[in-house]
Formats: sequence, structure tokens, C-alpha cells
Amino acid sequence: MKQMYPKNGHVILHVDMNSFYASVEMAYDPSLKGKPLAIAGNPAERRGIIVTCSYEARRFGVKTTMPLWEAKKLCPELIIKKPNFDRYRAASIGMFEILNEYSDLVEPVSIDEGYIDITESYEHGTPLEIAEKIQKQIMQQLDLPCSIGIAPNKFLAKTASDMKKPMGITVLRKRDVPNILWPLEVEQMHGVGKKTGGKLRSMQIDTIGDLAIANDIQLKSALGINGIRLKERANGIDRRMVDPEAASEFKSVGNSTTLPRDNSNQQELLEVIENLSGTVSARLKRKKVLSSSLSIMIRYKDRKTVTRSKKLENPIQKKEEIFSAAKKLFLKHWTGDPVRLLGVTGTDLVEYNEAVKQLDLFSYEAEAKKEPLFKALSNLREKYGSQIIESAAGMPEIKKQQQRIGTETSFNKDFLQERE
Repeated sequence: MKQMYPKNGHVILHVDMNSFYASVEMAYDPSLKGKPLAIAGNPAERRGIIVTCSYEARRFGVKTTMPLWEAKKLCPELIIKKPNFDRYRAASIGMFEILNEYSDLVEPVSIDEGYIDITESYEHGTPLEIAEKIQKQIMQQLDLPCSIGIAPNKFLAKTASDMKKPMGITVLRKRDVPNILWPLEVEQMHGVGKKTGGKLRSMQIDTIGDLAIANDIQLKSALGINGIRLKERANGIDRRMVDPEAASEFKSVGNSTTLPRDNSNQQELLEVIENLSGTVSARLKRKKVLSSSLSIMIRYKDRKTVTRSKKLENPIQKKEEIFSAAKKLFLKHWTGDPVRLLGVTGTDLVEYNEAVKQLDLFSYEAEAKKEPLFKALSNLREKYGSQIIESAAGMPEIKKQQQRIGTETSFNKDFLQERE
């Protein structure tokens, strides 16, 4: 399978959710499917603005940023819902969890789109097979449609994902640029807005092809360094790497699983949540971060999905702490109906060294007893370096020893669960 990937270069996917807010509302309430639906800031006010709308609404001419009164005039049957950002955030977390199953190089761009570098992911199949798997998995687990672009760089991947919507998969190679991109109007190029397009047209640059052969000095004079960058993109050149750290506000660590059968046995469901908590804990430890908030996802037999989150009093990382918080959330919000899918996700991540524990009355005494030890460790780290002492759970050699003697550590169990 490795021969299907370039020896020098990258294979990058751009995953773009289709009509994200509207699609999430349809996933939560299947009765909305197939109907013209719009998400608007305030449905009670006719001055409200359309945030996004379903493809059914678009057929009537309804568009994003359109005034609500105008949208209703075009489509009297239009269903209006207020935005539910907690719901959209939860769906976004679920989407990025799926992407992280295929590569560690995942860069969120916004709540509903991201890049994934699959250059080293050949064990999952060809690039096209991976894109198909991701698209199918997002639909099966989250009931959400997406379009995916496959290309050697981020610009071409983004351009490709826009070509077929909804539920499209498009391959765009650098050699395709002259035939596919160059004939297009310059404003159709990703990164060229109305204002920039006007400046380019004032220089007789009307198409992407014109931009590809434009004079560097003219471009730099009119647009600065961005002019040169746009010319490179018009020629299919983009040197940006997929950077998982580029958008830290979207970072989360989670895991979800579709159950082998619809299940309403509380004990068995809690065992699943405990296993998921172990996986999340292992990932948090590997990333050396703690979670300040926790969310759970429950999908029922009828595909209705409920996501609930809770801000934690103290950042956590241990399996037992994650399971305790997840268990409380689950028992509070589970209706007792058969469950199809469960998920546990840690959000609002903080670096291990930056985590500040807000001690409550009950934990203060226990922490106070550790103060001499903490002081000694601090002195050692200051003298010999921050890596001189680590917790046993974070030391690779100890993990190897535990594996050799057959100890069933949480790391071993989590590692196996991630591969099942």
C-alpha cells in the first residue's frame, strides 16, 4: 500500500462538514431531514440574519447572511431554529476524534473543518479509501455529511473539498491546476475576497490563470507579500504543513464507540464508559495535558444523540477521575432507553506543568501533607532539569517492564482498546 503514496511529498485531506449547524440539528431531530431549515440569530426578530441553512432551503434561494424576512419571503415553509453552540461544539469534537483515528497530524481550521496529513497512514488504505472511510464513519457515528478534498498540499485540498457538495470526495493534483483552476474567475480562488479581487482586476488579472503568470513586482506593490503567496497558490504551490498546534482552542482528547448491539443494561454501559475513560486518560498522559471539562455523548437506538458537558473543579488526567465524572454525567442524563453509541471527551486542555489545582476544603489537607515532597522535587528539577523526575506512569522504561511481567496496567489496556 505504501507505493500508493508519494516518496517525496505529502497527502493531505481537507474535511469540510456540509451545512454544519443545520446538519447537526437534523441529526438531533431526524424529523427535520428533507425540510428547508435555517439557523438564525433570533427567530423572534424579523431583522435576524441567516447563519446557515440546509440544502433544501438553498433550492429556494435562501443564503447565509440573508435577512430573515427575505428568507421567509422566498421560502414561506422555512423552519427557523436558534443556534445551539454547545451542541455544535460537541459534534465538532466527535468529528475531530474520528480524524485523529487516522493520523496524529490533524489541524482544526474552524468548528466544522480541518486538515489531516495521511502521508504515513498507508496502513489504513489508499488515500481515496481513507477519505471514503472517514466520510462513511462520520455519517454512521454522527449522522453528519461532509465533503473531502485530497491533494498534495493544504490549498489544493481546501479547493478540492469545495468542488463537490454535499458528500463529495475530490482528488486535485498539482498537474490538474492549469486545466481545472486557471480558467476560473480570480474571486473563485480560496483566499481571494471581493476587495483583493478588485485590486487584482485593476491590474487586468481576471482569472486564476492570469494570477499564475502575473508580475511579481506589481503583485507585491499592490498586495504586499500576500500577492506573491497568492501567485504561488495559483500555481498549486503551498508549503504550509499540517500543524496540530495551530488552533489550540479546538484541542480535545476523546474516544467514542458504537456498541455491538443496542444496549440498555446499566452495568454494561458503565463498563463501556470506564473503558472509554481509560483510553482518554492514556491519550491525555501521552500529550502531557489535563482536562478541565468533560463531556459525554449518548446516541440512542432511534439515532437521537445527547451530548452533555461539565466544567470540572480541578483539571484531571487519571482514569478513575475521568470515569467518576463521566459516570455522573451519564447517570444524570441517560433516559434508560437502549444505547447505540457512547463517547467520553476531555476538553479545555491545559499543559501538565501549567495546571493549577483549585483545592477545595476536603483535598486541602491531603495536598498539604505532600508539600515537603513537592518542594524537594521542585528543588531537584531546578538543579538538574525538568525531566530529572517524572511520574512512574509517564516513564517508558517502567511501562516496558510492566509489559514484560504481564502487569495489566491502564496503559496496556488502553493501547489494546485503541486497536480493537
